[in-house]
Order: sequence, then C-alpha cells, then structure tokens
Amino acid sequence: MKAYGIPASITLAQGILESGMGYGRLATEGNNHFGIKCHKEWNGKRIYHDDDRKGECFRVYKNPANSYRDHSLFLRDRSRYAFLFDIKTSNYKAWAKGLKKAGYATDPNYPDKLISLIERFYLTRFDNKKRKASKEEIRISNENLTHTVKKGDTLYSLSKYYKIPLEELIDINQISDQTIYLGQELKIPAKN
Repeated sequence: MKAYGIPASITLAQGILESGMGYGRLATEGNNHFGIKCHKEWNGKRIYHDDDRKGECFRVYKNPANSYRDHSLFLRDRSRYAFLFDIKTSNYKAWAKGLKKAGYATDPNYPDKLISLIERFYLTRFDNKKRKASKEEIRISNENLTHTVKKGDTLYSLSKYYKIPLEELIDINQISDQTIYLGQELKIPAKN
C-alpha cells in the first residue's frame, strides 16, 4: 500500500467492509476482497454475483494478496481517483470522503463506514508503523480478532456484526450463561 501512495488504513478498511470481514462470497470463492468488477480489460477468471444489478461480473484472483495489489492499481491508474493522491496519507477521513466523491461506492454512508472501521480497529497503526497500539485498542492475530465489549454490545449484535454464528461466538469464548460485561475481551474467529 505504501508503494502506491494509498493509506494502509483505507485499504484495510475497504477490504474489511467490501469482503464482509472476509466472509463474503466474492472473498471466499473469488479472493476478491474489494468487489472489483470485471470491466472490459479483465481477461482473468470471473465470478457472477448480484450487486447493483443481477448477475454482475466480478474478478477472481489466485489469492487475496493479488486482490489487494489490484485494488491499489485500480485506484492509482483510474483518472477519477487521481485527486485522492493529492491528499496526505495521514488524512484517512478525507480519503474516505474522496472515495465516495469519486464514485467508488453507491452507499451514501460509505465514508462513515470506512472511518468507523479505521477507528474501531485502530487501522491507522498500519499507516504509521512507529506507533504501537495500546492494550485497550483492538488486536488482530493470525488466529483471532479480539473485541473489547463496550456499552450496547450483545452476543447477538456481535455475531451479526462479525457474521459468525452466535453458537460459535459463545463456544469459542466459553460463555456458559450468555452474559458478557463491559471491558470483557471476546475472541472473534478469524477467517481462514
């Protein structure tokens, strides 16, 4: 991401959002973590999926890394995104709003969703490698994502948010009475 001049936090947030945290069909069956459509220049494998229209063509990648690289090239090489590269990479909010302005997504709340993901998962730590996340901030490992319970969280809302079965959330955290408490750290299974 650094090689292309795109904030890592933006790319990661887009990947999380567009792929449904890696659980979406395009991600699981096509390694397409950004919902990039075929377009006329695409000569690779394809997958068809209902999006803005029924049965739209999306790119299939050999692996997720290729999806991330292609996403960076997609933004860098299209003129409608050129103005984004005039924005400082530290200004993730302007990048999020700029993506919407450039027509990256049809969802009017797209910038707010990206900003929320960046702040919730402290993705800016990947923009500035010198700063380390505090204990209170979200931690991601190869095995699990850790979510710190905050006011309003329920097991049901977390299972829906992370798109995992409620039973799996209860089981992995060894919860016997279906009660969670503020500040509790819950393991969220990572997508393999």
